[in-house]
Amino acid sequence: MLKNYLQRIGLIMLVLVQFSCAKDDNYISLPQDEDPIETSPVVFDIESVPYQTLSEYNFFEGDLSNLNPVYGVLPYDLISPLFSDYAHKKRFVWMPEDVSASYVDDHSVLNFPVGTILIKNFYFDTVSPGSQTKILETRLMILKEEGWVFANYKWNEEQTEANFDLNGSFEAFSFTENNIERNVNYRIPAEAECLTCHKSSSDTSIPIGPKPQNLNKSFLYEDGTKNQLQKWIEMGYLTGSVPQNIYSVVDWSDENEPLELRVRSYLDINCAHCHSDDRHCDYRPVRFAFNESEDITNLGVCVEPHTVIDPALTYIVSPGNIQRSVIPTRLNTTEESLRMPLLGRTLIHKEGVDLIEEWINSLNTICE
Repeated sequence: MLKNYLQRIGLIMLVLVQFSCAKDDNYISLPQDEDPIETSPVVFDIESVPYQTLSEYNFFEGDLSNLNPVYGVLPYDLISPLFSDYAHKKRFVWMPEDVSASYVDDHSVLNFPVGTILIKNFYFDTVSPGSQTKILETRLMILKEEGWVFANYKWNEEQTEANFDLNGSFEAFSFTENNIERNVNYRIPAEAECLTCHKSSSDTSIPIGPKPQNLNKSFLYEDGTKNQLQKWIEMGYLTGSVPQNIYSVVDWSDENEPLELRVRSYLDINCAHCHSDDRHCDYRPVRFAFNESEDITNLGVCVEPHTVIDPALTYIVSPGNIQRSVIPTRLNTTEESLRMPLLGRTLIHKEGVDLIEEWINSLNTICE
């Protein structure tokens, strides 16, 4: 009896084990909750912006002066940046959910959606005394239904906050750049000055830098190095058809690049926003946009100046002769009535002047 009982118990256990194993072999896991879609914590009410302080936007986490972006505030850089009295810049872009920019062409500003914010911080790393980092200003361009609006924020001395200010001001200090100590009376622009550089036809304002030709470079992100345009696409900030081969500027400071390309890239970012059709200096006989300057006549080579500032300056660019050329003369001065660019600098960009002079001296064109 006991033996039969134990045999029956064993048989039951065997069946249970086999059933259990069969269940394990055919186990299908239940769907797990997907990771929640990360949303940007930026605070943005298009009817209320610009806010009175930079911190209200919540662009950055931790100490504001660290400029550590929250999710959705995407850093970017330009291949060749605009000279601004040797200030360094940290640029970011933010867009609301479910909207994105689109490609127009290589040399045009991206077609941004309403709600886009372009964020540009100006700072120096070697301010005296003590070689301190000093953030001077944060400039925003915000795209509203009526167009781009400016919002400039001036940083306090404690570097804890930046306050809305479109009146403009000066900041005097000393700093070291390229092993040279310099004194600057840095200009934070007023709204009217912003309009001068950014205006297009019908007095509307547009950004200057974010064009495919300027963005088509690698950038080191937290998750690794990637082409910026590809990163914008992955982020959902750029959609539509973007060509694989973009006719791009070069880094003007890279001596491994051809001299002519370096000069054209430098003049594009520093001068083309005024010297183009429907811009502030469209009456001048030069066109410095990168897509137009393969024709060196557009750079002023053998072109007589529109305004005679010195009879000895025979051409805007006199080949092989910087002493008779207008461009290096205007670049190599801080006198407001003569300097170029008109706004955005109070110092001479020596490295830029050297580049232009090297190029002019290399030209052997004969002016008729």
